[in-house]
Formats: sequence, structure tokens, C-alpha cells
Amino acid sequence: MFSGISMQVFAIVNGNISPYVLDPNFSHKLPTIPSEVGYVNFTWRSKKRYYYNFDTLTSSDPKVLKPPLLSIKTQGRVPKMSKEFSIFLPCMGNVSGVATFEIGLVLKNGRGIPLKGTPLRLNLKKECAQRGVYLERTGPDPECDKKCANQGWCNSEKICQCPEGYMGQHCRTALCYPQCMNGGNCTAPGVCSCPPGYQGRHCEGGICSQKCLNGGKCIQKDTCECPKGYYGLHCEFSKCVIPCLNGGRCKGVNKCRCPAGLGGNHCEVGRRGGECARACRHGVCRAGVCRCEPGWRGRYCHRNYGGSKARDIRAEDQTQECNMGDA
Repeated sequence: MFSGISMQVFAIVNGNISPYVLDPNFSHKLPTIPSEVGYVNFTWRSKKRYYYNFDTLTSSDPKVLKPPLLSIKTQGRVPKMSKEFSIFLPCMGNVSGVATFEIGLVLKNGRGIPLKGTPLRLNLKKECAQRGVYLERTGPDPECDKKCANQGWCNSEKICQCPEGYMGQHCRTALCYPQCMNGGNCTAPGVCSCPPGYQGRHCEGGICSQKCLNGGKCIQKDTCECPKGYYGLHCEFSKCVIPCLNGGRCKGVNKCRCPAGLGGNHCEVGRRGGECARACRHGVCRAGVCRCEPGWRGRYCHRNYGGSKARDIRAEDQTQECNMGDA
């Protein structure tokens, strides 16, 4: 929130806690929450029935930071529709420093069984600054202001007060959340400068010097993610030793996905009924369409008309046969 960027975190995927949330280094990848920020907002939802319990809300240094407070009940059900809640981080107000606070979250399914990997334990850092009248600016101090970058200014204690999105002794550290990936640098609030070979808002996407072929997707620097049936640095090789014929596409080892009307491992043979996907039960396939015999209908001529219409058709056929017999 304090860098102007929101982040989607899928804590549960198919009933399992996401591996990166369980990663012990997950908390270390998050920046220290600056003194200017007193709370953090979260938005959550779950289509399935899950119950939550914030069983831990503690501060490692109560002299600097009070225990976190929730804007919602500590126990309840994860809402079906997206709802927002806040975690307040109240500093003591008369001490400066950085304190670690812990948030513990237990998640249970509809049967009341804790999910594997819970309780989640997140340890985050919060910066607190001494507050009071003496921190307010009593007058301009141009010489002191010069050392504060990015429009920061000096208070009466000659400490730089940073604008939103910057932190550090001289306000030279920009905040990016999530942090820039793959060696990218945060050059402005929410702006990552990416190294060669990477792109995206957080440098999360790769750039491939050669295009990924056959529907492949560039996921990292010069690394392609290939669809089923293809492999190679650029997805240039097919797993079908014999190429798929007649517009078919390789879907596995020597197996092709064939267009309608064709079959075989390599789409080399036509199916029954000519070019029709299925055989015409009471008709003949013409140009991929079943031409039905009198009294039959449906895509594959598998349904009779029934009722008076069918009787009229049968009567007409019998009349024609009698006339032919008389002749």
C-alpha cells in the first residue's frame, strides 16, 4: 500500500498452502514498513469454505511497537466476496527504532481440519520514529534540506522527513512492493529498472533473444515454456517423429490431435463416413455433412422423425414402390 502497488497472494491453491508463502525467506523479501505508515490493508476472498484464526499478534519490542490490532474479529470465516480488513501497527510514539512483529494465521477447511502448512507465521519489520512537537519543522533550514533527497526536508532535530514512497536516512531509498525481481533495482516508488533480459512491472518476465515457437511462452531470460508435444530451447522440436499430417498438431510422444474427419496417430486416415467426424448411421457423408435418408434427421442421421410425418414418408415410399411394381 505504501508504495502504491497492490499484490495478489494466493495463500491457498487447490487446498494447499502456496510454497512461496511457506518459504522461510518470504518475510525477508518484504521491505521494512516505514514510520509514516500506521496500518496495512488486505483484501481477501475464498470461493470454498475456509475458517481463519489469528492466533498470534505480537511485537518483539513492546517499548517501540505495540502488538498489532485487527479491524475484524480474530476468528471467523473467510468471506466469499472480496472484503478488506486492516492490521494496525501502533508505535509507542516516544521511542525511535525498528521492531519485528509476528502475525500467526490458522486456516481450516469446512470440516474444521487445519490445512497442511498452517499456522502461517509471518515476521515483518516496522520502523517507528519519535513523535512530538520537537519533530515538527519550526522554520526553513536550506542547508540541512540539501542533504534530504526526493523533496524530503529536515525537522528541528535535523532528521530527514521523507515523502511517501521513500525512506532511509536521506530519503534516497525508493520503495517497491513486491520487491524488484531477477536483479532489478527500485529507481522510484513502484518503478523497477530491469537488467538485460528481463521485463515487466517487477522484472518478473523474461525476454527471449529468439522467439518461442509452436505456441511456446517466454518465462525467463532466453527460457521458453513449451506446450505439450514440443521441446527444445525455443520449442522448435516436435515430439512426433513423424510429422502430424492434414493440419494436425502434436499433443504427445508420436500422438497428434487431428481435425474433424481424420484419425490415426498422425492424422493420416479418414474416419468412417468420409470426412464426417462420426459415421452417418442412416445417410451418406458429403463434404463433411451427413445427408440423411428419408425419415431420418440429426447431425449423424441417427434420429427418425416419428409421428405422422414419418408415416407420411413411409406411405410415400410404399406408393412409389407400388407404382414401380405396376409399371
